[in-house]
Amino acid sequence: SYAQLDDGEIWYEITGNSIHVLWYDYCMETGIQQYAYDKTYVKECQDADRIVLDFTGDFSLAEGVGTTDYYHSAGDDITKCLGADLRQEMLNADIMTINNEFVYSTRGQALAGKAYTFRGDPKTCQNLVLLGVDVAGLANNHVYDFGENAFLDTLDTLKAKNIPYIGAGRNLEEASEPIFFIANGKKIAIVAATQIERSTKYTKEATEDSPGVLKTLDSAKYVAQIAKAKQNADYVICYVHWGTEHTHQYGSDQVKLAKDFVAAGADAIIGAHPHCLQGADIMDGVPVFYSLGNFYFSQEAEMPDDYDTAMAQIIIDDSGTLSARLLPCHFSGGNLELVSDPEKYRQILADVEGYSDQIAFDGDGYLLVH
Repeated sequence: SYAQLDDGEIWYEITGNSIHVLWYDYCMETGIQQYAYDKTYVKECQDADRIVLDFTGDFSLAEGVGTTDYYHSAGDDITKCLGADLRQEMLNADIMTINNEFVYSTRGQALAGKAYTFRGDPKTCQNLVLLGVDVAGLANNHVYDFGENAFLDTLDTLKAKNIPYIGAGRNLEEASEPIFFIANGKKIAIVAATQIERSTKYTKEATEDSPGVLKTLDSAKYVAQIAKAKQNADYVICYVHWGTEHTHQYGSDQVKLAKDFVAAGADAIIGAHPHCLQGADIMDGVPVFYSLGNFYFSQEAEMPDDYDTAMAQIIIDDSGTLSARLLPCHFSGGNLELVSDPEKYRQILADVEGYSDQIAFDGDGYLLVH
């Protein structure tokens, strides 16, 4: 009965739209200006009974590294770098988000003293369109590798391809803004920030009047944005760049930040940066993937060794229940594939279980409490 539902559920039961979606519709119809806070996109889902959001770890087509050399040898054809099943999964996702870990520009100079700097031809941005990417995460430690002009070129390149970005901008207001999606009568916010760098500050932090990224070494600014997004959405997903590179063990710093994000209203937390898979958690009912590792990424001129990775998938069903799963993937010789072999599939899930405390995965990769 309606007496058993809270106010938000009542509106959804009656109209098929949450109160946040109804308010959005009202504002669009009446032209109320205070709703300009939103960057909101209406998505038609593949399935009327669920919303599927996929997230990747680090993606790069920077020049001078092994994976991009392979891409060039394949005729600049991304379909020869990512397997058909993986590409189809990305296209099928209702909302597809990647961590864009390089600069789209032909300008600028590599930052002096920085060990690894990544810049790629703006033409490669077309691959995001081909892969069905809906959101480019820019809150990372390589989006400023070639200085301010190249950073701004990156924003302009993505805008020209109609690919929204999060976690970076021309000023702090833009860098802090979540992106919102309306899908199946529900409103979802995705908000991004980076903990990195934690010592030398190569990547500029956005200010009120200068470009850069939203940082969360101190969680206060990011937590404020999570809380603000929660007031304007049914679900908030945090996409965060954090942790220590090349270790499968997530750190106490990540746990502390995750607790802050959950307290502020996060409904799921998805991390990247360490360049390898890390463990997962369920924190006060909120799924946390500490690191998805590399997606399609290398930092050396040589082809990287084979590596395991995964996409995170968040599913919100018609009842409003949010579930989380891993989609295991494997990289070898320039090709990234969605894992179909049952033994390899289970091995990757078992590895992530081993990096974790108190969680397990079922046979389909869904995150369970141990």
